[in-house]
Amino acid sequence: MEDKILKWLYDIDSAINEIESYFINEKMDFFEYKKNLMRKRAVERNLEIIGEATNRIIKSDASFTSKINDANAIIGLRNQVIHAYDNISDETLWSILSNHLPKLKSEVQILLSNNN
Repeated sequence: MEDKILKWLYDIDSAINEIESYFINEKMDFFEYKKNLMRKRAVERNLEIIGEATNRIIKSDASFTSKINDANAIIGLRNQVIHAYDNISDETLWSILSNHLPKLKSEVQILLSNNN
């Protein structure tokens, strides 16, 4: 695997770990998340990083579309958060955190471990 792709995979992994760290001292609760603007903005920023890194990986090696299952949706989310920020609901982001991020984390960790 090319070094630049490896670096972007580590960026994705790091952003996911950072998002998870926002919930270490409390359970993941949608209503608490919704009330905490600073946490919401931090999550959005990390989702932007995940989307941008995914975009760079796919542009560099299109075969990763099959290795990162929702690559196009991840990139689309990044574009939405940046360009259509006023159309993203808390419920949508919460669903991504709860349902999709754990799957992405697993995929990225497999790709990183296969590189060793």
